[in-house]
Amino acid sequence: MTEHTVQTSKANSGAASGGHVASALSLAIHEHRLAPGTKLGEDDLGEIFGVSRTVIRAALQSLAHLQLVDIKRNRGAFVAQPSLREAREVFEARELLEPRTARMAADRATPDDIKMLRRHITDEHAAMSDGEQGKALHLSGLFHIEIARIADQSTIAAFIAALIARSSLIIALYWRRESALCESFAHHALVQAIADGDGANAEDLMRSHLVDLHSALDLRESTAPNRSLRDALRP
Repeated sequence: MTEHTVQTSKANSGAASGGHVASALSLAIHEHRLAPGTKLGEDDLGEIFGVSRTVIRAALQSLAHLQLVDIKRNRGAFVAQPSLREAREVFEARELLEPRTARMAADRATPDDIKMLRRHITDEHAAMSDGEQGKALHLSGLFHIEIARIADQSTIAAFIAALIARSSLIIALYWRRESALCESFAHHALVQAIADGDGANAEDLMRSHLVDLHSALDLRESTAPNRSLRDALRP
């Protein structure tokens, strides 16, 4: 094996490890095991994942690109902490974009798409029954992303995915009405409208659902609870 091959192999191995770390951190953020504002120390993460600081740094940079992590000069990396203004703007943007994608999804959904959406709902309610609120909210976000995918407009779907990623952090900070989770039964009506090809109803249901989620936020200054990195990242 040549020296170039060895170096390439090591680089690929590091990239794979970095991808694993980024995925694990992303999931922990979306499932609200890592609260907004949590410090992501390179040494601590390196010890937890058993990788070098270089790998950790690359993972944190990739999450910063997705706006899930803030990297502050001379202070380190932190789970992003959206402001009150951003919280309002994110949900207002979703209320503008997602009703239209729901209408388009109703025109384009296949039977397999409908089955997949219903599986999402089943998994979401199973998580709620198990008391895993963060996981349920993460699955709810994926449900919305799948509707955007079915609408088959990749540029808008990318915007919606980014908005939903920010929504997860916003909900972790400002969520005050846990009963609204149970109101995700609205997903059932939405899927039925899409399955029926009723675009107008799907659009109305999506708009109503998002307005309800928005109203479940208490957009006042708030501090998320602290939790150790090791506990938050424990499988």
